[in-house]
Amino acid sequence: MPAPRQMPRSEYPRPQLLRDEWLCLNGRWGFQVDAGLNGQDQLWQERGRLAESIIVPFCPESRLSGLGRREFMPCVWYSRRFRVPAGWKGRRVLLHFGAVDYETTVWVNGRQVGVHRGGSGPFHFDVTDALTGGSNLLAVRAVDETRGGLQGSGKQSWHYQSRGCLYTRVTGIWQSVWLEPVAPAHLRGLRMVGDPAGGRIHVTATIAGGAAGLTLSVRARAGRRVVGSAAAAANGLAATAVVELDHVRKWSPDDPFLYDMEIALLDGEKTVDSAASYFGLRSISLSDKALLLNDEPIFLRMVLDQGFYPTGIWTAPSDAALKRDIVLSQRLGFNGARLHQKVFEPRFLYWADRLGYLVWGEFPNWGMDRSRGESVRRMTAEWVEIVQRDFNHPSIIGWCPFNETSNWPDRLMLRDVYRLAKALDPTRPVIDSSGYDHYETDLYSVHNYEQDPRKFAAAFRPLATGGEAWRNPTALGEHAGQPYFVAEFGGTGWDVGRRKGVGSGTGERRQSWGYGQAPADRKEFLDRYRRLVTTLLRHPRMAGMCYTQLYDIEQEINGLMTYDRKMKFDPKVIAEFNRQTAAIEKGNPRAE
Repeated sequence: MPAPRQMPRSEYPRPQLLRDEWLCLNGRWGFQVDAGLNGQDQLWQERGRLAESIIVPFCPESRLSGLGRREFMPCVWYSRRFRVPAGWKGRRVLLHFGAVDYETTVWVNGRQVGVHRGGSGPFHFDVTDALTGGSNLLAVRAVDETRGGLQGSGKQSWHYQSRGCLYTRVTGIWQSVWLEPVAPAHLRGLRMVGDPAGGRIHVTATIAGGAAGLTLSVRARAGRRVVGSAAAAANGLAATAVVELDHVRKWSPDDPFLYDMEIALLDGEKTVDSAASYFGLRSISLSDKALLLNDEPIFLRMVLDQGFYPTGIWTAPSDAALKRDIVLSQRLGFNGARLHQKVFEPRFLYWADRLGYLVWGEFPNWGMDRSRGESVRRMTAEWVEIVQRDFNHPSIIGWCPFNETSNWPDRLMLRDVYRLAKALDPTRPVIDSSGYDHYETDLYSVHNYEQDPRKFAAAFRPLATGGEAWRNPTALGEHAGQPYFVAEFGGTGWDVGRRKGVGSGTGERRQSWGYGQAPADRKEFLDRYRRLVTTLLRHPRMAGMCYTQLYDIEQEINGLMTYDRKMKFDPKVIAEFNRQTAAIEKGNPRAE
């Protein structure tokens, strides 16, 4: 296997708490499948060599990993050696993992340094006490039982092959791995809450390693100019500073302005720790008809984005590829996306912040056996990590922990997870489940894949005149006056390559498919698309729409682009349909 020309995914992985000193561990690692889960008994954690090699952070199923293995791998091992830079002497060394699917155990020089459970949340371990002065051996074991029912796996196939709307699996490390040095007392995390009306930002820093006598210092910049600063004494293991801004500029899709932030922990005049961050000043609230961004109704012109890549599966081949997906979506006239059945990389959210792209944060709940309390317990523990990781991104306008839940064994569980999300983040709306059952929700979400524009429009007509809102068949929970969101629709198949099986409904394995009968030609597709979209935009009670989907994925060919991100239609035509002024935006000057 040829050596990579450069280290893959070498950008700093955590853009909202950025330190100058760090060491990227991406690249070539040793790798071996442990089908019998016998590796620990055979002391693989102490072995310097494994049978194969892999390019991290790409999963072994991907081409970019150098392996392209597609079988079920219940347990995989990784190993590599590293040296700690001499300049880090006297500081603590943290080992970070962006995400590993699913249960991870880590050893340094044969010493176990930590265990983490969850396929999408970030984690780190303090490995200082396990280090030596020279070469250090890092060993990682990942146990991943996609078919076990206890873990959310999203759209990863629980069949051997991809089938229907399930795609290639992801096993083991799939986001960046890195080291960084910190002082014994250091910044653990940040929570920033903007107050546009008051022209201020509230910054809470959590502190690891003891905070007694320390001061949090915060400085905000607009470009090169300092526009606000504040300091606050640590209180317990946290400190909160309120930064008054002398330059107030709100974040929105039309003007995605971001303030830069400098954060430091001080012991008297001495800087103990420092980091860089950023924030967008914006507010989110709800009326009875719409989501309000900065107190103005904004129609959610969204598209389903599942975050799959032909060569990297869940991992984008480059940082530029993350940005490009957003740029292409905006060219099509969308102002945001449902990040569907996957927790996207922080770098994607960074570009969404920079480009003014609205997104819903979701959890990959498919694969969970909801009748088993242990499955939901694991999910909620990981959900906490995810909401905490992404809380500061202005692009995230809401949370949705579940997708298409129906016939819950215990509906109170759906309500409980909704309330957990609200407790973790009271600043954003939460949809308990996208489509089907609702118990307690801030927006009422439905999925409707009717392909006949007349029948599609008829389904939502009663709501327009104060009648009963359409809901998914067998769905529990009636519309109670919340903003109404058609969170999945369309899905019209259009296969550029004219593969067998288009329009097959749910499809058989390896057979390409889209919803309903495929259009006869491009003209019919565009006419159908226009009529479906216009129905929702002109509806007086419609808060938003989400079209399925941005690009094809493997056998599913209902994207507006092919899997390799080539436009199927003139994006200007699609954008013209999507950018029509919505009924709820009438009278809003920004939307005209």
